[in-house]
This record gives sequence, structure tokens and C-alpha cells, in this order.
Amino acid sequence: MARDYYEILEVSRTSADQEIKSAYRKIAMKHHPDRNPGDKEAEDRFKEAAEAYSVLSDQDKRKRYDAYGHAGVSGSAGAGGFDPSTFADFSDILGDFFGLGDPNRRRGGGSRRGADLRYTIEIDFEEGLFGATKTIRVPRHERCATCSGSGAAAGSKPTTCGTCNGTGQIAFQQGFFTVARTCGRCRGSGKIIASPCRDCRGEGLVPKEREIQIKIPAGVDTGSQLRVSGEGEPGMSSAPPGDLYVVLRVRDHKDNFFKRDGTALVCEIPISFVQAILGDQVEIPMPDGSRAKVTVPEGAQPGSVLRLRGQGAPELGGRGRGDLYVQIKVVIPKRVGGEERKLLEKLGKTMNVDLTSKGKTFFEKVKDLLD
Repeated sequence: MARDYYEILEVSRTSADQEIKSAYRKIAMKHHPDRNPGDKEAEDRFKEAAEAYSVLSDQDKRKRYDAYGHAGVSGSAGAGGFDPSTFADFSDILGDFFGLGDPNRRRGGGSRRGADLRYTIEIDFEEGLFGATKTIRVPRHERCATCSGSGAAAGSKPTTCGTCNGTGQIAFQQGFFTVARTCGRCRGSGKIIASPCRDCRGEGLVPKEREIQIKIPAGVDTGSQLRVSGEGEPGMSSAPPGDLYVVLRVRDHKDNFFKRDGTALVCEIPISFVQAILGDQVEIPMPDGSRAKVTVPEGAQPGSVLRLRGQGAPELGGRGRGDLYVQIKVVIPKRVGGEERKLLEKLGKTMNVDLTSKGKTFFEKVKDLLD
């Protein structure tokens, strides 16, 4: 005896249409023959689920099946397999698997949304931190003004494609189901243009360069992406246009003084060994043109890092700022004059350090004094 269709899809008799659809999709994705080559059991399970879905997805067939069982749908599905026309468009059920889940894809010759565009621009380091307004020129297509986008010459109009009967698609049998492909004659438009427009050559679109102003928010970084709604390619017929995606590339800081890691800013400041020993207050120029004071503590070690809270890059959305990390670089003079040498030698004797001995660098000897 044939198995119960509800049992095959593992749903109840009161299940809603969407629940039945989801259950079938789960089984079909798991047991599809392309995913299980040579597995006869998986193929049979797939066909069985497809047969059950072809009945339970049709309200009329489902009512007859609920009332009379398999006998109520004999001849359409169940007793002799399933109706392959049920699967003329797989994008609703198996779009992810077959790659047919494109939201721009037209159905039944209808209008389709315009294609999205991608545009990459470079901005300055400071513009990435604090935001900016930029004007860009984007090459794209726009509706032909001569034919108002119809593609047909003046005094003529498009006619229905006789190959696909205006649907834009041609269905053909592949194994035990039907697959729909774009009509090659009308290229999916469902229309034939006998007398094309001279300006757009029947395309209905002409290339144009559009000037668009975009607002870049504070805190963006390389790889950030902005979406400008409706600024992509125009849609077919009355369908909406696509979107423009602006990808940002942030240049390095012009003096290479600041580096960025997310919302953190990092810089390196050079100080003398005297400042490292005695401590000092140092001013550093900030990206916004202001100056920040950094307190170098006594005995600061080379490579040590000072943290300035809230002085880093802004977070996207204005939720605060990161921190600034200042790394200490102690600069040792390569040469000293006579007076400086005498003072250093006197310092060395006072600290009981032989500054003229070999084996240790001057920097290492000064470091020993701090231990």
C-alpha cells in the first residue's frame, strides 16, 4: 500500500501550507539525487516526497486526498507518480540548491528589479574617522528618452514572443520534473521588437554617467560598504531599480604617524633618554587638528605604551570612541658634544656606573640604572 502523504512529509493533517512547503524542502534538499549520486534509496525518498508535495501543495487535490485518500487523486498524482508541472519553478522550494534564488529573476515574463551596482572609492584617513560628503560619478544605464524605454522605434511597439507566448521562459522535461529556462528568442522579456529604436538599438536603455552625492558617516574603515537605495540599474517595465553599493577604501595617514585598528588609534612618539628617566609632558598633534597632552612617567621604558581613553576612532553609529595608544620610543643621540660628554661622565661617576666600559651599550647601561 502507498504511504500516507502526511507521514512522508512528517507533518500533521492540520499543518499550514508553509509548514508543508518547509517540510518538503528539508527532505528534498537532503535526498536530492545530485547530492546522493548512485543512492537508489535517496532517489526513491526524493520522488516519494515530491509526489506527496505535489498533492498536499494543491488545495483541491489536498481536499480530495483528505476525503478519499489515494483514490481521490488517482490519475493526477499518487497512483501514477506525481505531476511534474508542479515544479516548473524551483526557486521557491530549492532555490539555494539549484542557484535559482535570485531576487532579480523574473517569473512568468513579469518585470524584474534592476541590477545592483558596486562602486569603490578612496577616502582620506581623516574622512574615515570623522565622515565626509563626497560626489561620485557612476556609469550605469538609464531609460532611453527617445522610445521611453520600450526599445521600439517611433510608430511601432513590441509584440508578444511566439516562442514563449510572452512568459519569458520555456519549460522542458528533465528526468521526472520540469525545469524553466529563459527564452533565447526574447531573452526573457516576453516581447519581440521588430523595429528597434535607433538610439538604444532596441535595448530600451542607454549608457549614462550619473553624479551622485553620498554622505560617509564617521567611523568607517577600509571594506565598509554604503547602500544607496534606488541608484542601481533601472528595472524592466515598471519594476523598481537596483541599489548602488559604495565600497570604501581608506588611505593611510598622510604622515604615517597614526595607524588604526578598528576603533583604536596607535602612534609612536620619540623622547630623549633624559625625558624617559625624569618624565615629561609631551604634546602630540591629533587627526582633527587639535593637540593632546601625553604625560610620560618617570622611568618610562622603551616600547612601553600609554593609553588615552576616548581619543581613538569614532564607532559607527555615534556610540562613542575608541582609545589612543601611544608607544614610547627612546631616542639615543649618536654623538654628544664635549660639554654633554663631561656631564654624562660625571653622571656616570655619581651613579657609580662605568659608562666607558665595553660589553654593554649606552642604552643598556642607562637601563641598568633604572632597575
